[in-house]
This record gives sequence, structure tokens and C-alpha cells, in this order.
Amino acid sequence: MLAGLAVVGFSVAVVAPAGFAMAGPVQAEPAPVTAYSLAAKDAQNITVSVHGAAPQAATRDVFEVYVTPKPTPTAEPEPASSDSSQSDSSAANAPLFYSGGGAPAEWMAAAGIASSDWGYVDYIVSRESGWNPNATNSSSGACGLAQAYPCGKVPGNGYDPVDNLRWANGYAVGRYGSWGAAQAFWSANNWW
Repeated sequence: MLAGLAVVGFSVAVVAPAGFAMAGPVQAEPAPVTAYSLAAKDAQNITVSVHGAAPQAATRDVFEVYVTPKPTPTAEPEPASSDSSQSDSSAANAPLFYSGGGAPAEWMAAAGIASSDWGYVDYIVSRESGWNPNATNSSSGACGLAQAYPCGKVPGNGYDPVDNLRWANGYAVGRYGSWGAAQAFWSANNWW
């Protein structure tokens, strides 16, 4: 039996290469056509041989390109308003929006609000203005963190967070007795 396997193995080793050779040559896939292959096909190679002289690198002319930038358009001046109702006093009465920094805890401490009330204050102010000192109600004119109405009743500047919270502290304690009671009223009525 072992001899039979040896004969089969030997015949496969001899006949298989011949069978592959009779099948013909293997065709390779054509190379893809690319911009590089097209340019390389058209490229020319020039070989220069100079007898007795050392080859020198060719020098090329150097040039610079300057692109003139587009000019920035100038702004057209605004025509002066002929409206006689506006005066210099209206600019003096315009609200002074808050542009300073700070954080709610700093503002509440500076306004004299007890830290035990900060949670109540945060509840109301978060809903009234989202802690935006420059918040203004477009329909009523209420302003600032606690939405004082009218804005002018805040001593100082209604948009200054400390002035607004100082006013709100007096309002909450004076009208409701405490910040806790003011927060309870706001929870029940969605306003204070």
C-alpha cells in the first residue's frame, strides 16, 4: 500500500508542472491609467556627455510673484438723524448693560444675601433670567437677574448684578417674609 501511494505522489509531481505549462501563460491585469503614467510615457530622457569637462548644474531664472491684495471696503458713514425727538439726554438715560465678570456666589455675597438663602435665590433667578445680568423682558421692561419691574426702581443700575440682587433681597424679605417663602410663591405661581 505504501508503494502505491509513492507512485501516485511521484506521478503528480511529474505531471502537474507540465499541466500548468500547457494551460498557457498567466495574463497580468493591465496597469491603471493615471496622470502620472501618462506623463511618464511622454517624458524624455536626455543624457549629455561632455568629454573633458565636468558637468555643471543648470541655473534657472528666479522670479517673484506679487499679488496685489483686494482693498478693504470703507464703511459708509451713517447719515445724521433729523429726528428731533432724540436728544443727548436720551443717551444719558439709556440702560448701562453689565459687562463685568463675576459669578452668582460672588454677586449674592456682595449683595448681602445669607448663604443659607442662596438655593432659594438660585431657584428664582435661574427661572427669571438664567443668571444673565442683562436680561430684559421685552413686553414688560423688567430687567436684570431678578427681573425688577420697573427697572428704574433698582437703586444704582438694574443691570448690575449686585444692585439687582440687593433690591431683590429687600423685595423677597419685604413682600414674602423670607427667600424660602418667595421661592414657594414662585413655585406655585411661576412669578413672584
